[in-house]
Amino acid sequence: MENKSHAFWAGLFTIGLGCAIVAMLFWFNRDQAERLPYDVISTTNVTGLTVDAAVRYRGLDVGRVDSIAFDQVHPGQIIIRILVNRGTPMTHSTYGSLSFQGVTGIAFVQLDDNGTHPEPLQTSLKQVAQLPLHAGLLEQLQKRGDALLKEMAAVAEHIDKLTDERSRVQLLATAKSIQQAADAATPAFQQLPQSLAKFDRAADATDHLMELYQRPDGPVLGNLNRAGAAADHLDQAVQTITTHVTDDTLPRINALSDDVRTTSRSFDRAAQVLSTNPLGALFGIPAAQPGPGEPGFTWPDATPSDRP
Repeated sequence: MENKSHAFWAGLFTIGLGCAIVAMLFWFNRDQAERLPYDVISTTNVTGLTVDAAVRYRGLDVGRVDSIAFDQVHPGQIIIRILVNRGTPMTHSTYGSLSFQGVTGIAFVQLDDNGTHPEPLQTSLKQVAQLPLHAGLLEQLQKRGDALLKEMAAVAEHIDKLTDERSRVQLLATAKSIQQAADAATPAFQQLPQSLAKFDRAADATDHLMELYQRPDGPVLGNLNRAGAAADHLDQAVQTITTHVTDDTLPRINALSDDVRTTSRSFDRAAQVLSTNPLGALFGIPAAQPGPGEPGFTWPDATPSDRP
């Protein structure tokens, strides 16, 4: 009996200890963080996203996904209920997107904020706030991949048009024209060394001419010096002529001018006398009567009217 009783109590103790360990593990592993609900509205695929998936705000863990369900009011939309830690800066410009963990294909909700509306976003269990779900990196790559495939198809179509029979004939004709132009230009290229040699000789002649021009005893400077000397002689001749005219010719001209002026006055007096005594042209001009104080002057006789 004692062995059975001891075994009973040992088994009961083991079971109780196991239950206590499980309870302690459950207690310590329980998420005690206070979280607020938000609804992320998606109109695209949510492939790879599962319940209890991580919710991160710019890379920091701030919550988890609580549920994923269809919107009963707006068909085609998916409502992702997330629980976010209190104190996370959720604003009216906060939005969500899907990101993936490496190459596993497991998705999580990435929250971000563009800062256009920094007012805090209020939420509660009675009135859950909603966030838009923007296209993630994979979805953007997929859309751009579709556009790239369309552009590649268009390029392939253009290449097909360029490689048809008519285009090939035109390309062959163009190549033939280029070949003919190259053949026509070949003689010119062959004469190019001779042209370069002539150019070199012309450059040498120009250098020689410049050297002659720069030499003090060269013909160019010699001609310039002779031209300068001739200009100096011409200047001296002009100065000599100017001196001769000033010292000799101008005084004679002045004397001639005085003679002409005197002769003109004589003609003027003669014309005046002839105008007052025309008979003087036949009988001569009478001598002028002497005035008072001159030899031969006599006072005229007194007339009766002059007597007192």
